[in-house]
Amino acid sequence: MKFLYLMKSMCLMKESMFRAIQILICYLALSFAVPLYAADKADIAGYVMHVQMTPAVCSFDSSRQKQRKCLEGYSLTISSLLPEVPVGRDCQTKSSAKLSPLQAKVVARVMPDENARVQLWQNVGGCVPMNASQYFRTIINFAERLKIPADLTSPNTIEVQKENLRQQFTKLNPSLPPNGIRFTCQASKFDSILTEIRVCYQKNGQYKQCSSHVVTGCPSEFTIKGSY
Repeated sequence: MKFLYLMKSMCLMKESMFRAIQILICYLALSFAVPLYAADKADIAGYVMHVQMTPAVCSFDSSRQKQRKCLEGYSLTISSLLPEVPVGRDCQTKSSAKLSPLQAKVVARVMPDENARVQLWQNVGGCVPMNASQYFRTIINFAERLKIPADLTSPNTIEVQKENLRQQFTKLNPSLPPNGIRFTCQASKFDSILTEIRVCYQKNGQYKQCSSHVVTGCPSEFTIKGSY
């Protein structure tokens, strides 16, 4: 009995030691892995949300005219939320972009094309400290908080002054600094048409001044194409 008891005790001791070694190995692995993961994504300077003027984009690019956002007459859509990372950083990921049916339905209100959403996640997911569900939830939160001037959703095509439109944004969004927003235009036969608005954010989601690399491409006066 004593021998068997001793063997049992020794076996239990070996099992305990083995478990302790396993725990130690896991702890060491995590202690090295987590800082590397954090260091890889901690140098994000902020985010830039790209808001497309959908009627203008669809009219310029015939290849997009069969996309849902063009067929269903969206006035504004979000094309991306890009992390500001060092130049040359590879942000691609192979992790899943799949969303729950409910979340996919909510996201489709501002990003109606599923293939575009999947491609976006595959291109930026490796540089953001969140999974796909959290990333697209962040986009929805940013979109819901940003108040849009009525001129941008008018059914009519109108001419606007760039500074006047900027002032409309800052009046509706008091925490948005004047240089926290950039406008992008594309030249047409007769004028420049607004195609995109870029809004700059800190890592915590607060508005911030846009970095110098977030350039503007609009003259002092341009056209906002009305929704179809």
